[in-house]
Amino acid sequence: MIFNIEYETMPREALESIQLRRLQATLSRVYAAVPFYRKQLDDAGVKPGDVRCLSDLSRLPFTTKQDLRDNYPFNMFAVPMDNVVRIHASSGTTGQPTVVGYTARDIDTWAELMARALSAGGATRGDIIHNAYGYGLFTGGLGVHYGAEKLGASVIPVSGGNTRRQVIIMKDFGPSILTATPSYSLHLAEAAEEMGVSFRDLNFRFGVFGAEPWSESMRREIEEKLHLKAVDIYGLSEVIGPGVSIECHEAQKGLHIFEDHFIPEIIDPETGQPLPWGETGELVITSITKEAFPVIRYRTRDITSLNPEPCICGRTMARMNKVSGRTDDMLIIRGVNVFPSQIESVLMEIKGVEPHYQLEVDRKDNLDILTVRVEISDAAFSDEVKELQRLSETIGNNIKETLGVSASVKLAEPKTIARSEGKAARVIDRRKL
Repeated sequence: MIFNIEYETMPREALESIQLRRLQATLSRVYAAVPFYRKQLDDAGVKPGDVRCLSDLSRLPFTTKQDLRDNYPFNMFAVPMDNVVRIHASSGTTGQPTVVGYTARDIDTWAELMARALSAGGATRGDIIHNAYGYGLFTGGLGVHYGAEKLGASVIPVSGGNTRRQVIIMKDFGPSILTATPSYSLHLAEAAEEMGVSFRDLNFRFGVFGAEPWSESMRREIEEKLHLKAVDIYGLSEVIGPGVSIECHEAQKGLHIFEDHFIPEIIDPETGQPLPWGETGELVITSITKEAFPVIRYRTRDITSLNPEPCICGRTMARMNKVSGRTDDMLIIRGVNVFPSQIESVLMEIKGVEPHYQLEVDRKDNLDILTVRVEISDAAFSDEVKELQRLSETIGNNIKETLGVSASVKLAEPKTIARSEGKAARVIDRRKL
C-alpha cells in the first residue's frame, strides 16, 4: 500500500518544481532567522534569491555535525522557542550533543513521513506494531510511534530493554510488525530462544530495522532467526529522525527517499564535489519543509549512491542504496580503508559464527593492529581445540582475502560480548584513547 499516492508517485518534473519552490522558501527563512546560515551564505557570496534552479544548490556551503555542536543548544533554530513543541538530542558520546527542535507542523510532517515509511515496509492500519526503538531524547521511538498512529495501526510503546518481558508481550499480544535496531532484534531472538519461545510461532510478518549500518548477511540472519521479512529504514535526528527513506517490501532494491521533503545529493567525501546518479559517495541532505530546525546541505557521513529510476512498487522518488558505512566510522588499517559492515559481511558467511562481534584497533611499534572478537555458536564452542583453531584461521584468511588487511581473531564464548538495547558499539579504537 502507498500511503500518499499523490506525492509518492509524482512525475520527476512536478517533484523538482515543488523541491525548488520549497528550497527557495527555506533559504529565505534561514537567511533571515539563523545567524549561522546568514554568515555561511554571505561568506560564499550567495543570496537566497540567487538560487533559481536545483543545480544552484551546489553553490551553497555544507553544514556539518560540528557546526551543530558549535551552535549548541538552540542557535540553529529558525523559529522562536515559544513555537518549539519538541526537543530531541543525540547522546553526546562523541562530543557536544546535537540538539534538534520541532514545531507542531514539524511533528505532523514527521508523522506523515513515518506513516509512509511503515506502509512501504509492509504495515497497514490492521497491524499491531511492537516498537522496540528507544523512547526519550533519541528520535527512533517517538518517530515510529507517531507514524504508527497516523497510519491507524495499533502501537505497543515497549521501547528498548526489559528484553524477556518483551518476549512475553510478543507472545501474548501477537504483534505483526517489529521495529528495532538490527542488533537488538537479534538480542530479542536470543532471549526468546533461552525462554523456549520460537519466533516461528509468533505473529510477525515484517520488521523495520535501522539506526545503525547493517549488512545483507545480517539481514539474512535476522530473517532466519525471527521468521519475518527484514526491511531497512534510514533517518537522522539532524534531518528529522527516522523516515527520511525506506525500502519497499515489494522490491527491497534501495530505500525510497521522500524527496518532497528532502533534497539528496552524493558528493566525493574528499573534494566535496557532486557526483552523478549511480556513483558511490557521501550522502548530503537538505531539508525543505522543516520549520524549527532546517538544515542546508548537511553532510551525513553515510556512504551510498542514488538511483532515480521508478520502482516496481509504483513509487517514483529516488532510491538510495543500503548504507555501506560511514566516513567517520571508517578505519584506516595500514593504509587500507575498512568499514565495520564489511567485516560483518565476512563473518556472517562463516558457519559457526554468531552476529555479535567487536573490532579493536591498537598501535604497536608504529604499526596498526586489528583484532576481531567474535562470538561463536554453542556447537562450535564445544569443538576440539584444533577445530576452533581452524575456524579462527578461516575467519582471518577470509578477512585478508576480502579486505586486504590482516586481523588477529579472538573467538569468544557464546553471549560474552555485551549486548546493546540501542545502537551496537562495534569499534574500540585505542589509537584515539
